[in-house]
Amino acid sequence: MSRHYRADVVIVGAGMVGSSLALALADSGLQILLLDAAPMSVAAHDPQAPYEPRVSALSAASQRFLQHLGAWEGIVRRRAAPYSRMHVWDGSGTGSVHFDAGSVHADVLGHIVENRVVQDALLECLLDADIGLLGGTKVETLHQLNGQWHLLLDNHAQVSAPLMIGADGARSIIRDLGGFETREWDYLHHALVTSVRCSEPHGRVARQRFTDNGPLAFLPLEQDGDQHWCSIVWSCDEAQAKALQALDDQAFCQALERAFEGALGRVEHADARYRIPLRQRHAKRYVAEGLALVGDAAHTIHPLAGQGVNLGFMDTAALAEALLHAIGRGENFASKRVLGRYERRRMPHNLGMMAAMEGFQRLFQADPLPVRWARNEGLRQVERWDEAKALFIRRALGLEGDIPAMAQ
Repeated sequence: MSRHYRADVVIVGAGMVGSSLALALADSGLQILLLDAAPMSVAAHDPQAPYEPRVSALSAASQRFLQHLGAWEGIVRRRAAPYSRMHVWDGSGTGSVHFDAGSVHADVLGHIVENRVVQDALLECLLDADIGLLGGTKVETLHQLNGQWHLLLDNHAQVSAPLMIGADGARSIIRDLGGFETREWDYLHHALVTSVRCSEPHGRVARQRFTDNGPLAFLPLEQDGDQHWCSIVWSCDEAQAKALQALDDQAFCQALERAFEGALGRVEHADARYRIPLRQRHAKRYVAEGLALVGDAAHTIHPLAGQGVNLGFMDTAALAEALLHAIGRGENFASKRVLGRYERRRMPHNLGMMAAMEGFQRLFQADPLPVRWARNEGLRQVERWDEAKALFIRRALGLEGDIPAMAQ
């Protein structure tokens, strides 16, 4: 006989965003069930293990949110690399911009953290919380009946709740089965990601060079004070990405060193390389009656500024805030009216960030000489404009704008 799980809120997707939402609702009085296709287990942390290739640049607002959830201590206990400065330059000219946390009296601009580290720290907290966890099972169907949403899982179990939340990533099954339409386009670029060791220490500076074929970022990693490791994200067209992935390690390190203008000396070693197609996607709506999308299920963004998971965490904090407020007022927390407050709060911000990243991506890939001149001149002007740089930093840190209370 198949099992039937009932809850008030079911969150599909136990990645960083889904797990954080479950924790944010842990004390709501609601029965929460978090399910995922992968098993839910905390990996034993080995400080000498190679760095995971997928990392996130966590903003100060995301850090405060993770502290609120009780997960930040577990992240720092594993490993996290703070960075206090950022250097961005145009490889086709002389324009460059430097950002320094000290200019807004902050200690750091953010932390580079392996996604697996964040996930394990969140799951560690989930295991201590009164939250139902169901791993190793996939969603097959979704339908609505008598004011409840019902899932059929691949192990023939059934799940029902008045509120279903899709936190299941860019290829969200909840988004697709729920009938949410999207706007999307292919960048015709792939991101090559790996971890590399350089001969010069990074000095806790995040660096990004705009090449003729796409941005190349060196993001600082750190373990026991060793500042010679960086996570790289190299965006280039598909043909170049495939060619770079096919190189042997020595040839790849040399190509990477040339592309980065030797900014950190020799690239001495590269871990295994992974290639990720880049596609931008945005759901036309985030919510329906009894349904909501958060994080990459609602929007995916170019990795240009590493803002993807930060947007997801702020989605989570805003949705949790809307639900908790509704519960306190005795409202139907699963209603479209309540969920719409989350959508109205987050959609303009996410669209604005996506538009800005799209503009940057197009600007730095433009070939005409007048555009290149204007681009470099613009970078030089921003470099001299301290107020503009301070505003950018404050926004990136989450010191300004509509920041959910859990992240303040």
